[in-house]
Amino acid sequence: MIEPDGFRPNVGIVLMHEDGRLFWARRVRRDGWQFPQGGINTDETPLEAMYRELREEVGLLPEHVEVLGATPGWLRYRLPPHAIRRRERLVCIGQKQVWFLLRFRGREDDLRLDLTDHPEFDGWRWVDFWYPLDHVVTFKRSVYAQALAHLAPKARLVAGVGAIPEGLVPLPPAIRHGSARPR
Repeated sequence: MIEPDGFRPNVGIVLMHEDGRLFWARRVRRDGWQFPQGGINTDETPLEAMYRELREEVGLLPEHVEVLGATPGWLRYRLPPHAIRRRERLVCIGQKQVWFLLRFRGREDDLRLDLTDHPEFDGWRWVDFWYPLDHVVTFKRSVYAQALAHLAPKARLVAGVGAIPEGLVPLPPAIRHGSARPR
């Protein structure tokens, strides 16, 4: 579903291990890595969409996770011009997302990337909490910075300050140097 403003409602999933490391997944047939995310259907709440996407993309059920928090309101990012499909009836210019922080309560073998006919990911690993800010595609970095900054205090309650250092959020280079601004 694309809204009249051109943004597609979406959920983002930050799946955290007890030690503060995050689930980081590699896109199928691409070299890009990201957090699981997906669209919200018209008949779903963001929470319902998050649980559906969690099952579809990484194979987890509600009993495998604990919801620790969510971002308030929508965080938005725009697609780069080459990724916009202008031949569609409604043109999607970007995503507007609610991000969820989940504590992983399952076992490693509960993680399954192959439950659908068209998997999103073909590999995954656990990474340090702030690692994604320097490794996600550039056009998503501002949203990742905003989401992680908001969710970090809740993550620290589980993993501790040692795993998720306090202080300034390590912003991506484009934001640090003034060529992009968080929205």
